[in-house]
Amino acid sequence: MRTISHHAALVYVMVVVSAADGAMSDKELRAIGDLTRSLPVFKDFDRDRLVVLAQDCSAILQEEDGLAAVLGLVKDALPEPLRETAYWLALEVALTDSHIKLEEVRIIKTLRRTLGIDRLVAAALERGARARFQVA
Repeated sequence: MRTISHHAALVYVMVVVSAADGAMSDKELRAIGDLTRSLPVFKDFDRDRLVVLAQDCSAILQEEDGLAAVLGLVKDALPEPLRETAYWLALEVALTDSHIKLEEVRIIKTLRRTLGIDRLVAAALERGARARFQVA
């Protein structure tokens, strides 16, 4: 069975959410790049691999049952403490366009269930992510 690193799993999560509506916006791509540059979880990540990982994820998504395959890889690759991080990253990418699309909501809900994120924890992460993007 194929395995991926925890860095790849986190990138895959961001790509899946970005691609949920059929198009990856420039804002979303910038956000993915910014997150991989700034978060401590990516401190030892080889940023030169970002594009390759995004392409690998996209290729898997094109296959039959591709979403299930990607989410299975993500679940297997992420230790328990990084599952909440993955969920938060999904929210961050979805919110970069200032509006979460229905397809993104579905992916985020599926991700929550797949990773076993408690509903209250998910609600707290969602509220925190929303607060970060609010404007007056």
